[in-house]
Amino acid sequence: MFDIGFSELMLIAVVALIVIGPERLPTVARTLGHLFGRMQRYVNDVKADISREMELDELKKLQASMQDAAQSIQQSVSREISEAESELRRVADAVPSSPESALPAPAQPPAERASPQLELGLESSSDAPSRKQA
Repeated sequence: MFDIGFSELMLIAVVALIVIGPERLPTVARTLGHLFGRMQRYVNDVKADISREMELDELKKLQASMQDAAQSIQQSVSREISEAESELRRVADAVPSSPESALPAPAQPPAERASPQLELGLESSSDAPSRKQA
């Protein structure tokens, strides 16, 4: 913190011994030590507060960038959805609305179906007695 060498410290100690006196020098040194410790704690607290504020500022910037990214993604998704909806509406409008017109007309009418008994080869009830007689 201060650029004080050993020789300068010795000079300060000798001057303090002369000015303060040998009786009060230990109490003054102790008081100065406590004050110096308080000053160091205060400086460390200020450094920590500044560090926290810088981190908080960085987090706020990160949050703002994330919100911008989320908004741009939301806008692009909503734009894509609206484009898809308009495309579906356009296709739905192009398709005829009545189901009869949507089906193609049959080329030939279906052939009449034979009765199921004839298809199965069963005899009719009038043929059955003549068969018993024969």
